[in-house]
Amino acid sequence: MIAPLRRLAALAALGVLAGCTAPQPPSPDEVEAISGIVVPQRPGPALTAVDFKQLPGWTAEKHADAVAPFLAGCSRMVGQQLGGTGEAARRAGAGSSWGAACAAAAALPPGDDAAARAFFERHMQPWIASADGSAKGQFTGYYEPQLQGSSKRGGIYQTPLLRKPTSHNLPSRAQIVAGALARQHLELVWVSDPIDAFFLEIQGAGRIHMTDGRDIRVSYDGQNGHGYYPIGRLLVERGEMALPDVSLQSIRAWLIAHPKQAREVMNHNPSYVFFRELPNTDPDRGPPGALGAPLTPLRSIAVDKSFVPMGTPVWIETTDPVTAKPIRQLMMAQDVGGAIKGPVRADIFFGWGPPAEQRAGLMNKPGAAYLLLPRDLGTSVAAK
Repeated sequence: MIAPLRRLAALAALGVLAGCTAPQPPSPDEVEAISGIVVPQRPGPALTAVDFKQLPGWTAEKHADAVAPFLAGCSRMVGQQLGGTGEAARRAGAGSSWGAACAAAAALPPGDDAAARAFFERHMQPWIASADGSAKGQFTGYYEPQLQGSSKRGGIYQTPLLRKPTSHNLPSRAQIVAGALARQHLELVWVSDPIDAFFLEIQGAGRIHMTDGRDIRVSYDGQNGHGYYPIGRLLVERGEMALPDVSLQSIRAWLIAHPKQAREVMNHNPSYVFFRELPNTDPDRGPPGALGAPLTPLRSIAVDKSFVPMGTPVWIETTDPVTAKPIRQLMMAQDVGGAIKGPVRADIFFGWGPPAEQRAGLMNKPGAAYLLLPRDLGTSVAAK
């Protein structure tokens, strides 16, 4: 993408998962996977300095695999105010704070895990994030959907993705679907399934395979000004499903099984997202996040930049929703989301295709987050 992907509204739609799915009590294995580091017992967010030896799984990480995603954000940090609060803002809130680390990362030999590990340990200090005295947080997931589309309306291609209007007087989703903006001829592409289009809005970016053989990428380009209402909550309130069963997959399955009610249920969410086409994108890379860097599967996360500076490497410790195995690896804070609030909260980018959709849709796990902030190299490096 040429400009940053703005997923503030689109990711607010993750309330369909994070906002209406009750966090489940962690299993014994999950509890074991969450750090037991003692953090300050005080209200509000806090960062506590730790040693790399305290990062569970650190020595088993493929550190070289994290270098390219980190470097992808480096050029985007220059001249930017990256966010953060307290210690995070002081050490990493300005693009200039990352100059030494970015230069050193660029000089690393490709594929050398030992050199990459040494780089991270020399240039960065890990801090465990906590809120109100707890280092436990919640981690959800997102992905890049794949749809079928056409440049012209016809046959199964009856659902438009709309460009952003110059003025729309805040019509609701129901009004837009009914044709409130039709006279402006905003149709970017016609897709084969209204349910797929609805979930594309939730994710904020996607790939569309066109009838003429082309593959195009589209991205969030605005929203109609209405607040998001999670339809998972509506289905629970109506007794259509139990709260613990709400997921992307279960909501999609219900909509498919109830075609006569699907449109009314989706329209209960008044928010509507507008799109634009992304030219000249690499099909082997994800869409750009809010930082402007292309997202990397299982290496990029959306964060609350009020607490976590954009571009920051974050050691994530959580659980895979499909395999139940620990996820312990470096991910880069390269995106934001309206539903992502707090210092120990992240949305993991799982990539594209059916496996990514499955994992992202089921991901709602507890875990811990360690921010790797630039060191003051004028002081001694902590013991490894």
